[in-house]
Amino acid sequence: MNWSRLFPPAQDYSGPKIPFYFLVLITVVSTGRSLVHIFAADGGAGVIAGIDISVEGGMNIIAMFGQWGVSQLILALIFWLVIFRYRSFTPLMLAVVVLEQFLRIGVGQIKPLYVVTPPPGAIGSQIILPLALLALVWSIWPDKKK
Repeated sequence: MNWSRLFPPAQDYSGPKIPFYFLVLITVVSTGRSLVHIFAADGGAGVIAGIDISVEGGMNIIAMFGQWGVSQLILALIFWLVIFRYRSFTPLMLAVVVLEQFLRIGVGQIKPLYVVTPPPGAIGSQIILPLALLALVWSIWPDKKK
């Protein structure tokens, strides 16, 4: 079996370090968030997001949060692969973070969540989007030294 077809040789990132470290921070948070959605008894829906899961269909909400956690974990694993092996993909992963946050905010406007207090993810997206956009621009900005 030729694993090099699945994982070609590593590539380093030669851009500024702060955008890379921002990606590491996002990856740590994404990994933790995904694990909460997968392993917390309520998937984080009630305790963290403030969704009333005692309603009819509450178990479906919990199941959806768990399945959402799997998608988040897969994305986090790809981020970890970039961090440890394919650092040259840092700008691309930052673009993925920007797109994800932008779409989360957009979908949240179209399909709002009705809770007493906004969940951390809703507030976090408002903070992460501009920071991720700044990190993306910084990561692809031409280096004047070269």
